[in-house]
Amino acid sequence: MIFIIIFLLWIIFNGRITTEIVLLGLLLAGAVTWFDEKYIGHSNLNVSLKRLPALIDYLFTLIIEIIKANIIMIKITLAPKLEFEPCIIYFKTDLKEQFTKVLLANSITLTPGTITASLEGDTYCVHCLDKSIAVGMDSSSFVKVITKLENLWIK
Repeated sequence: MIFIIIFLLWIIFNGRITTEIVLLGLLLAGAVTWFDEKYIGHSNLNVSLKRLPALIDYLFTLIIEIIKANIIMIKITLAPKLEFEPCIIYFKTDLKEQFTKVLLANSITLTPGTITASLEGDTYCVHCLDKSIAVGMDSSSFVKVITKLENLWIK
């Protein structure tokens, strides 16, 4: 599967199909696939396919949360008196893997009105433009979907 994806990307990025491009693409896709399976360990396609629904769920959740945060930011910006109360919150998660911890931190930062200021161990420090954004961040949809993704990742 990874071989096909890499090969197709090679063809797309080249913008044309010639014998040399196809042969070099096959060679490079084969080398990258071999390296990936030997040194990184992504050889089990079934495990990757089991993760696909969780990855799609994460991306859908990310898009929805960005849209919701944009609507809140528009309301704050267009409010006549612009009364908002910035705050810094700290919360902990049960995430175990560094990758998923960083994924959560980046997801929070990608949503307008929030910035992950630090991540130390399991503790997140997040700056929120308004207190209304900070409510329930420790049990947000991001935490739930990334926890689900991590459970599939570890197995």
